[in-house]
Amino acid sequence: MMRMLSVSWHWLIDRLVDVGRGARFFLRLCGLGVASLRRPRLVVDQIYFIGNFSLSIILVSGLLIGFVLGLQGYYTLRRYGSEEALGLLVALSLVRELGPVVTALLFAGRAGTSLTAEVGLMKAGEQIDAMEMMAVDPVSRVLAPRFVAALIAMPLLAALFSAMGVLGGYLVGVEMIGVDAGAFWSQMQGGVDWIDDVGNGVVKSVVFGFTVAFVALFVGYEAEPTPEGVARATTTTVVVASLAILGLDFILTALMFSST
Repeated sequence: MMRMLSVSWHWLIDRLVDVGRGARFFLRLCGLGVASLRRPRLVVDQIYFIGNFSLSIILVSGLLIGFVLGLQGYYTLRRYGSEEALGLLVALSLVRELGPVVTALLFAGRAGTSLTAEVGLMKAGEQIDAMEMMAVDPVSRVLAPRFVAALIAMPLLAALFSAMGVLGGYLVGVEMIGVDAGAFWSQMQGGVDWIDDVGNGVVKSVVFGFTVAFVALFVGYEAEPTPEGVARATTTTVVVASLAILGLDFILTALMFSST
């Protein structure tokens, strides 16, 4: 019994130390992230690396999810004679929920793991230590530009995902099934609010990008400088970031749409 209590106590202390280290890293990253805007070239390069290389999977996934939404939405609305509301259903599902959430999950699996592996390999190759020896702050030079780039790239990718999803819903609902095109677009335009729907979706995507970038960079920076440590770090990034996205999505949805 005493041994179990001792192990539990040490585990709790270790987790509290991790939380404190993460909080300090978070505050430092936020401060240096603003300063990194003075060197836009570094940020632009990372936006290209993070956003452009994730673009293909985002666009294809958005189109396919739009196909599914158009098909399932039509079959559901047909029961109530409301097929004309298919455009509204597809648009609200994407801009409110599926666009930010699915994009963030894909972003964590594609860009988040790349950031963790890149930083972890730099640490394993002693490049981080070399920067510190040359009086170069690795957080400012390496991590902060990537952090800012993720914050910029994530909302843009979520917007493209939603746009491709609407296109997919249109192709299935209008071109394949035969829903009236005018009703499809007019219902969407009349029912989607720029602030309550699109604006809140953008806020979600920014929060998710912030979360994925922080988790990926922190885990990579704290990874053990070994191949096994980097491999564990990339897995940890996907698991922690995905759970954080889903948990934050519930909280943000409850706060944003509870009164609508």
